[in-house]
Amino acid sequence: MLDFKFFDPSNPITKEERKEIIDFLHTHLDQFRDTSEAIGKAVSYALAESGRPGGFVLQGKQGDETVGVVVINKTGMEGYIPENILVYIAVDQKFRGKGYGRELMNKAIDLAEGDVKLHVEHDNPARFLYQKLGFTNKYMEMRLAKKKK
Repeated sequence: MLDFKFFDPSNPITKEERKEIIDFLHTHLDQFRDTSEAIGKAVSYALAESGRPGGFVLQGKQGDETVGVVVINKTGMEGYIPENILVYIAVDQKFRGKGYGRELMNKAIDLAEGDVKLHVEHDNPARFLYQKLGFTNKYMEMRLAKKKK
């Protein structure tokens, strides 16, 4: 069973904790990782910095060791788009296959106010866990990446 640390706009995070979480996600997202800068933006958003809607960061620990981290951002929408998006979840490689990902997901879902959506790549084995937890694939996502001027 994990111990949880919960960070949101009313439960601030220290600089050291922020760095630990960003570094953890950057390391343990493996081939699905984003840059540390992008991860930092999602964490800042979750903490409602710079006027963002907020969300939360959930850190699962055993003793002093981080087992996994989840970042949820509020979308600011309701009814037509879920209220929350699970931006990141990662579990340390040495703890995978022991049910910690499911435990983190269940806790994050319980803490999220409203519906939750997520994006997952077709070849990500975590998608099977998401399906077991009740996530469905109702829509196909399409993106247009506009060239920066």
